[in-house]
Amino acid sequence: MSAVDVLYGPEVEIREAKPDDADAIASLYAWHVLNGRASFEEVPPSVDEMRERMALVSQQSLPWLVALYRGIIVGYCYASQYRPRPAYRYTLEESIYVDASMTGRGVGSSLLTKLIELCEQGQWRQMVAVIGDGNNNAGSLRLHKKHGFEVAGQLRSVGYKMGDWRDTLIVQRPLNDGDWTLPE
Repeated sequence: MSAVDVLYGPEVEIREAKPDDADAIASLYAWHVLNGRASFEEVPPSVDEMRERMALVSQQSLPWLVALYRGIIVGYCYASQYRPRPAYRYTLEESIYVDASMTGRGVGSSLLTKLIELCEQGQWRQMVAVIGDGNNNAGSLRLHKKHGFEVAGQLRSVGYKMGDWRDTLIVQRPLNDGDWTLPE
């Protein structure tokens, strides 16, 4: 049995995040801030800051999910408003982070599948994601393309971190009927 088989079995669980998960989420994200290429933050948020971020998503009735492997949080994702102006109210932005030791094992795919499913239960019509250091983040791009995202644009050298310039890729996919029908 391969690691992928194990992760798709009963040992992986996707569930809504709880406030008590903030410590594990902050720790997982801190690794990405300090070592990864996806986050453009330079200082990891504190546990309290992460708890506040989670509460804001919850207050907007949007999903924040965690993936647990053998009871340990190994990934998370969430949806947030794309922009605050009213015309953007049918568009969400998605963010996803997986423990560096668990990449390529289906955790991100399981999270993103469930997130899209939950978001399609609402009135939203588009989902975007901003892939940090997009040209050097093939795993994230591959994950998003697998789930129906297409590259909508690239912003060149918009971030400077760890001694070099970083691009972002903006990817997008429709939710529900996308722009085929008018919003309700």
